[in-house]
Amino acid sequence: MTNHKKGKIYIVGAGPGDVNYLTVRGQQLLTQAEVLVYDALVDSLLLQLVPCDCQLFDVGKRGGRPSTPQARINQLLVDQCRQGKQVVRLKSGDPFIFGRSSSEIQALIAAECQFEVIPGISSALAAPLLAGIPLTDSVLSKCFAVVTAHQPEQLDWEALARIDTLAILMGGRHLAEIVQQLQHYGRSHQTPIALIRNGGRPQQQVWLGTLGTIVNQTLGISLSPVVIVVGEVVGLRAFMGLPDQDQSKSEGWQDKVQGATATTKPLTGKTVLVTRSASQSQKFNQLLEQEGATIIEMPTLVITPPSSWAGLDYAIANLANFDWLILTSSNGVDYFFKRLVNNGKDARALVGIKIAVVGKKTAASLKQHNLQPDFIPPNFVADSLVEHFPESLTNKQVLFPRVETGGREVLVKELTEKGAQVVEVAAYESRCPDYMAPAILDAWQQRAIDIVTFASSKTVNNFYKLLKQAFNSSTETNQPYSNADGEQSAPLKTLDYLLDNVCIASIGPQTSESCRQLLGRVDVEAVEYTLEGLTEAIVAWETGRGGKT
Repeated sequence: MTNHKKGKIYIVGAGPGDVNYLTVRGQQLLTQAEVLVYDALVDSLLLQLVPCDCQLFDVGKRGGRPSTPQARINQLLVDQCRQGKQVVRLKSGDPFIFGRSSSEIQALIAAECQFEVIPGISSALAAPLLAGIPLTDSVLSKCFAVVTAHQPEQLDWEALARIDTLAILMGGRHLAEIVQQLQHYGRSHQTPIALIRNGGRPQQQVWLGTLGTIVNQTLGISLSPVVIVVGEVVGLRAFMGLPDQDQSKSEGWQDKVQGATATTKPLTGKTVLVTRSASQSQKFNQLLEQEGATIIEMPTLVITPPSSWAGLDYAIANLANFDWLILTSSNGVDYFFKRLVNNGKDARALVGIKIAVVGKKTAASLKQHNLQPDFIPPNFVADSLVEHFPESLTNKQVLFPRVETGGREVLVKELTEKGAQVVEVAAYESRCPDYMAPAILDAWQQRAIDIVTFASSKTVNNFYKLLKQAFNSSTETNQPYSNADGEQSAPLKTLDYLLDNVCIASIGPQTSESCRQLLGRVDVEAVEYTLEGLTEAIVAWETGRGGKT
């Protein structure tokens, strides 16, 4: 059958990093996307904005790692458009500033595909601003140039050295050459320079120096992704209400444009690694950020539709046969109700069926469909559901939409032992990502993580797998790994070394047991098995130890 639905490609600029700097139009398109094709430096929080059934394609170009050829990206966009899909092609910064958009647009035009380009804020403009450095000034800088130093040998350094201010992208690997070329063509060794790493993100860092000092100041430090600003305007930062301090003088100091006002939030200065799926970490991130934490996301779960809808579709067609519907996760809720609608039904199809859920978050997801659960166990774990079930389960027909693989079998076993006839159907799949992002490897290698959090046993299992995969590939052959910009670092250390002095925080007993089995210990366990409870436990732990590092 021919697909008459017209597809369209939206080439969207994601901005400099933080999700808050995405344009309103960009956010609108992400919430409607059927397919998302995204780059390496895109903030993972943006992936949370797409619908749960949106197809995701990671085509980021990462130094030192296999990357998707541009021709294949072009063909992917054309193929998805011809299938009638609404596709968002998400690019870091602005699509037309070193975004490689021309090749993709030419391919779309040749294939007669509709497209639209949505601008974004380039990191070349945003990072200096967020570091308190104006690119122009009526006295010090009447002009500026934005260049990429990905291939510095191709640049006209003689001409660039005459420009008041330079904003240089992709220059982390070539800092020494950049400095040498500018001085060779007449710039003073006393010319101010700023290096802004992770500009526009919570973990933004700034190094201040001169052309004569900056290379020595940053020896052995992975700078990528970095924006380099060269010019007298760097000195104006001191007049912008920001502390006259830089990373080379104060290891670990977090530079924020909000100014030098001190804060006493309990997690200020602490970097917390969140291992939930990218689509489900926003609430937890907000809870931790409210306590002052800096968040790094390392998604250990990728949530996708199941391999087949047959089981769930059959169950939906025969809902009248069931006494109870049991939902143990927000994923189960979201995928069940989306499939219900796809089958031409709505919540009225559940008349006469009682609903049991595990956890406040699952209950909240259910309420989004204008339904209240008939039963929530007092403890937010599946075991408690059977123990406190409100009526006899003998001969009760129970529908249990669940994760396709890797879920715990204890709930079905205990329900069956109580006399229930349980129909398990795959509502979604939860798998491990293929690899750990290079930026996360950098964070581990630089010992930049203070606390790692786990909200399920599966996140522990996948975290362990990804970490072992990352350092085994280097330590077993004693080979260095390449970071996000292709710079080589020393081989990763042992797992014990990586987790030394890192707080391991768990949401509950089952997750804690997985931590002990795979990671050797657990330092914090939530009293209430919720994200709020886990946040409270982390704060209590940090407060109790007096903020020691």
